[in-house]
Amino acid sequence: MTRTAALRRAALLAVPVAFFALFFAYPVAAITGRGLKEDGEWRPGTAFEVLTDPGVGQVLWFTLWQAAASTALTLALALPGAYVFARLDFPGKRVLHAVVTVPFVLPTVVTGAAFLGLTGRGGLLDDLWGVRLDTGVWAILLAHVFFNYAVVVRTVGGLWAQLDPRQEEAARVLGAGRFAAFRRVTLPALGPSVAAAGLMVYLFTFTSFGVIQILGGPRYATLEVEIYRQTAQLLDLPTAAVLTLLQLATVGVLLGVHAWIVRRRESSLALVDAAHTARPPRGAGERALLGGTLAVIALLILLPLGVLVERSLSGPDGYGFAHYRALGSRSGGTFAVAPWEAVGNSLSYAAVATLIALAVGGLAAAALTRRAGRFTRGFDALLMLPLGTSAVTVGFGFLIALDEPPLDLRSSWILVPLAQALVGVPFVVRVMLPVLRAVDDRLRQAAAVLGASPWRAWREVDLPLVRRALLVSAGFAFAVSLGEFGATVFIARADRPTLPVAVARLLGRAGELNYGQAMALSTILMVTCALTLVLLESLRPARHTELVA
Repeated sequence: MTRTAALRRAALLAVPVAFFALFFAYPVAAITGRGLKEDGEWRPGTAFEVLTDPGVGQVLWFTLWQAAASTALTLALALPGAYVFARLDFPGKRVLHAVVTVPFVLPTVVTGAAFLGLTGRGGLLDDLWGVRLDTGVWAILLAHVFFNYAVVVRTVGGLWAQLDPRQEEAARVLGAGRFAAFRRVTLPALGPSVAAAGLMVYLFTFTSFGVIQILGGPRYATLEVEIYRQTAQLLDLPTAAVLTLLQLATVGVLLGVHAWIVRRRESSLALVDAAHTARPPRGAGERALLGGTLAVIALLILLPLGVLVERSLSGPDGYGFAHYRALGSRSGGTFAVAPWEAVGNSLSYAAVATLIALAVGGLAAAALTRRAGRFTRGFDALLMLPLGTSAVTVGFGFLIALDEPPLDLRSSWILVPLAQALVGVPFVVRVMLPVLRAVDDRLRQAAAVLGASPWRAWREVDLPLVRRALLVSAGFAFAVSLGEFGATVFIARADRPTLPVAVARLLGRAGELNYGQAMALSTILMVTCALTLVLLESLRPARHTELVA
């Protein structure tokens, strides 16, 4: 790398590095540092005391095994779907592809609300058959499958669609059976992708918060839920700090393994155009597989989403819009403003967060376009860290750290978009980076030879080629910002609640009206996310199918 190129990369990385240092590393370090000190002095024995506590051991064990069980169940149910979306062509495929992604961008509190309406007291299963799973492990596991189904379908399916099917066909011509050809040819090629998807699902379920908070009841808690309880309810910062560092270390290991797997996948496969590999189902086996996948989607994704709508319309006097009309009133006393105002608050916060995420993530993706050195690869992995770090710690850290000039932002509205942008930036980078790396560098060199400045070369060469990816990344950043809950629950002001915070507060209060309003707000949020995803699917090129890997 020339000195000029190195300086240009450093200039591009300056803003992302500063952003993550000020609004991620500093708040997390501040809150954990305060928890590990007593009267200004370090307490080296705190970690041992916390980690040897039997209650913490139970929380850690439940966190580990429920994440493993959720990952195994998700892979078992979603891998057939990955094949169907990758290899088969059927009516409504593009719309259904967008629909299965809706749960992933929904707030986890909405996921919890959907399964509470399906499996909880007075839920659909309770009404029909007297079955309640609202505080059961199965409800948690199914909710995690609902949330993470798209991760496997898009990550594994994205690669599967680009594998040359002629390789497996050649093995069958040479005498291998269908299963043997798949096991010896396709499965080894998909192995890194399956492992990457599994690691991502494990990461998201390991740090699960909203789902466990709503469905877990008093018996079940993950590390993230326990961090919230120790911080917000018990004000035990030492315990919360140790648990935060434990979760951070685990997530760091997972992201390191994930980055290694992704690098293996990128360097070992020759891919073909995904548009040429899909075909109509052949034979009874593929038709049965398609039918089974549609049944799983209907039962595990469409049914919970439909329950949200049904519960939002169901009232003591039958079906109607009473709960939606109640959103315009402050009579419930849950908020300082009418719950309906949370819709406008969320949209405005998410719009600002999207602009921040595009600026920071776009610069980071541009700097990482040319692979070079361990620092670049390490920073690429670190950009994913906010997705697995305790959002509760980040939110509380904002309140602790950003309270003195020149960063006295505790009373500023910008605090919420900054927290939301932290989870939006990784999506911008993951969407933009593969497209930027696919741009032929000779085009940039030709523009430079003709006298174009780096800015003009980017504007006239890169931007036209990556405009669609930019819109897709903006859509994802907007959707995930709209649904951010863990950090926002600490920093959203009482007179300006966001939709996820409003849903959680309504679900936390007794009364049919509060429950109905929570379902109504969840439905509004679901429809907003669904419209965003359908728009993204219309913009997305056929070969651009990966979500986060």
